[in-house]
Amino acid sequence: MRLDKFLSDMAVASRSESAKAVRAGRITVNGVPVNRADGHIDPEKDTVALDGVQVFYRRFNYIMMNKPEGYVSSTDDPRETTVLELLPDNMRKLNLFPCGRLDKDAVGLLLLTDNGVLAHRLLSPKRHVDKVYRVVCARDVEGVEALEEGITLADGYTTMPAKYERTEARSGYLTIGEGKYHQVKRMFAALGNHVSLLERVGFGPLTLDTSLKRGEWRYLTDAETEMLEAAGGSEKAKKTTEKGKDRQ
Repeated sequence: MRLDKFLSDMAVASRSESAKAVRAGRITVNGVPVNRADGHIDPEKDTVALDGVQVFYRRFNYIMMNKPEGYVSSTDDPRETTVLELLPDNMRKLNLFPCGRLDKDAVGLLLLTDNGVLAHRLLSPKRHVDKVYRVVCARDVEGVEALEEGITLADGYTTMPAKYERTEARSGYLTIGEGKYHQVKRMFAALGNHVSLLERVGFGPLTLDTSLKRGEWRYLTDAETEMLEAAGGSEKAKKTTEKGKDRQ
């Protein structure tokens, strides 16, 4: 792979910026300053650094975001502000997209990736990947048995059995294995209740990092990536990442 393409693909520097950095002696490969931005490297074996900071290779990008209220889970929207606008400009070229959706007024764990095959597998109705939501309702939650047995929504659809863990009279954690449009809100509406706060705290093997404030994000750790890829039934992506350390 060309050095400048590697740096561009890793959202570190554009090709023109890479050329300028090479001329300034700011880029090293295996500890040696390079004199050509179009030289070839092996991204899985060579150590590339910019200004002394190692650039780690990722075949695919997996980002955990703590989505805030008021953003839509989309790559582009002419009328609304999308979650991608919470990322720095240099991340826009990675072709990231949300794996699944959270409503505009919902918050919490949102996975962003550029691995379309894995995203399709994780969202496939056949896999029933669990999603966990913290739910706060307008009134005391009653009829939990109906949620756990499978409740019939207003349009006639009957949901799969869910799990509800009550924490207070009006709140708790709901685990579902499907993802129909506005499903959680519609499930509680079928009980005659209204969801006033909806926060996703779990998606498959991932748990929302509580150290992330609303709107903040980080790359998945190696362990999280392996669990996610296993949940999607895909082969482990070949990459070299910084062990046990998250970075932005």
